[in-house]
Amino acid sequence: MNTFKLNTEFIELIKLLKAVGIAENGGHAQALVEANEVKVNGTVETRKRAKLRSGDKVETPYGSVLIE
Repeated sequence: MNTFKLNTEFIELIKLLKAVGIAENGGHAQALVEANEVKVNGTVETRKRAKLRSGDKVETPYGSVLIE
């Protein structure tokens, strides 16, 4: 599992996927969300711009990220 150090109040889901290298680009990040392949805190997340905060856990078939 990767960790991502949050420097602001929140980060949008597709931006996080790009920042940690799970998605190659914005289109790929959006495709992952649209295909229901992304879970946030154990629940499938369908909002591309969901605001993630410290303590959230993101899971994909390509890896997991804990936001600190």
